[in-house]
Order: sequence, then structure tokens, then C-alpha cells
Amino acid sequence: MSREQLVAIARRNLAHRRDGTQDQADAVLEVPVSNYFDHDRWQHEMDQVFGRLPLVVAASCELREPHSYVAGEIAGTPYLVTRGGDGELRAFYNMCSHRGAIVTPEGTGSARRHTCRYHAWSYDDRGQLVGILDADDFGEVDRSCLGLTPLACAERAGLVWIHRRDEPTIDIDTFLCGYADLLEHLGLAECHAVGRQSLSGPNWKIAYDGYLDFYHLPILHRDSFGPDMSTKAQYDAWGPHQRVTSPERGFEKVMDRPEEEWQVADLLSGVWTIFPHVSIAAFDANGKVYMVSLLAPGATPGESTTVQLFLHTRQPDDEQAEVMQSRMAFNHHVVQDEDYWMGRRVQHALLSLIHI
Repeated sequence: MSREQLVAIARRNLAHRRDGTQDQADAVLEVPVSNYFDHDRWQHEMDQVFGRLPLVVAASCELREPHSYVAGEIAGTPYLVTRGGDGELRAFYNMCSHRGAIVTPEGTGSARRHTCRYHAWSYDDRGQLVGILDADDFGEVDRSCLGLTPLACAERAGLVWIHRRDEPTIDIDTFLCGYADLLEHLGLAECHAVGRQSLSGPNWKIAYDGYLDFYHLPILHRDSFGPDMSTKAQYDAWGPHQRVTSPERGFEKVMDRPEEEWQVADLLSGVWTIFPHVSIAAFDANGKVYMVSLLAPGATPGESTTVQLFLHTRQPDDEQAEVMQSRMAFNHHVVQDEDYWMGRRVQHALLSLIHI
């Protein structure tokens, strides 16, 4: 079924390419400027979007080995995700049960124990409290009640989600609305993690708009990668999740071949977004490389943070690793100095209307 959907999307793109057309909405959509800076609305988004929905925090390949972990913060929630020695994936609030300190510094790594840097209480990769400094001074302590507080987590299509609410599990297939099988075709689970880097940006919706907008590509990015890009875009949705493709690009390998000979690998172009905060784009650098962008609101309506994950379909050798560092620097520049630079200017201009 997923291949049929990919073929239908490609068929529609090729028809638009042949006719010089694109899909059209029924009417013009007007968005109130206050949506991008109103504090009450932003707080509602924090509660009802980022506080209610599953959020991607890692790629599965970052947690492939036993005892591997990813620690960070998203939408105000410090998290720790670990692959236990038993192979199970678990997630926790990254907060010591003693005095609330962050246990594991932000980043990735491997550890059988996670030790708080405040008072040296330590936890195993199942979140159980296994070490108390000067334990005799505390008297009788029920360690079974003092482990790390669990977060629901799920793994699908090579990505890892956590959930901030009280539900013990995440029904990720229901959340993805039939999108999961298509995402599986990207092969993210078989990739190799080659880097992470962070960027600061404007309001999260202004930033997210950029990942869904091909109209700006040859203009804003004219000095980087834009001159060869098309402004035309086609959108396909699965619930709130979208894939954006261009009728003019990405389907050259199937144009002159019968549909029954189309390979799935040739039908995966475009930008794949997962609501409310993920964008997946592919490019080639000695093999296919994915940039998975994890966007999260900052501390105020005018701030956001993006973590860029870089995944390679092959384990890079030393020469390829150098190429990847160059690619990561290029993508940092494009997003930080072009997309988010413009987003901040948009934010500033919108705020100027607040008293009109």
C-alpha cells in the first residue's frame, strides 16, 4: 500500500511537470500576525501541542548498542533515553530523585550507570537507583521508589519518540496516521549517526514554516544551494504530517520508464515533516545522507532551538567523515544564517504591528 501511495504522488508530480501546473487551494488563507507572538496562545501551544503529543528526540541508530544513551531537553523537559543491556529502549526525566539536579549532561554516549554531579546518586540503564553516597547517613531508604521517573517512549521508522504525559505507552502508529510505513522506506533505522549540532531560531512556527516552503528556495538561498531549486511544491498529508515534493525535481529516474519498473528508492525525494517539529531531508555526499531537524520552542514565544541530526547510509571512512563535517558546517550556515536570520527579521517585523 505504501508503494502505491508513493507511485500516486510521483504520477501526480510528473503530470504537473508535464503541464506546468501545481495543486491549488480553494481560497487564500490569512493568518493573524498575533499567532506568532501572543504569549497566551504560545502557552496554549506548549500545553496542548508540545505537552500533549509525542516528540522525536533521537534516531534509533544513536541508540543501537546496549548501554547507549541520548540526553537533552525539549520543550522544557529534560530527558534521558537509554538502550538497556537487555536491549529495551527506556526514557526518563533526566532529574535526580534526591534534589532534582540534571543527572546526565546533554549529548550522546554509552554508560552502564548515570551519576548525578550534585551528590553522586547513581542510576542504572533501567533507571533504578543503585548508588547513594554515604548511604548509612540516610537510614532506611526504599530505593525501589527513588529511581528515575519514567517517560513513555516509542521507536518506529528509525526514530525515537517520548511523551510528557502520564500514559505508560505511546500508540505511535495511531499518531502517525498511516505515515509510518512510508517513513520506513527512508531506511533511517539502518543508517549510521555521524553528527549532531544545535541552532537558535525565531518563533517555532516561523521556523517550521520554512521547512514547508519551497517558494523561498531560489531567492533566500541564492548564494548557497538555491539557484537550481524550484519554487513549485506539492503537499501530501497524513493527519497533521506532511511530505513536500516538487513537480520539477526529484523524479528524473522514473520519467521515461513504465510504472511497474519504478523503484521505491527513486520515489523518496522531498521533505518529510512529522508534526509538530520534525523535518527530514536527504542529500548525497558519497552516499545518501539525511538531515533530521528536531525543532522545539524556546523559553519565550520569540525563541526556538533546532537540533540537526546527520545520518549516513554507510559508515563513513576518514575521508568521508571530513566531507560530512564540511556538509554539517554548510547546513548549519544555511539554516542559521539564511533561514533563521530571515525568520528573526520576520519576527521583528510582526512585533512592530503589536500596537497598530
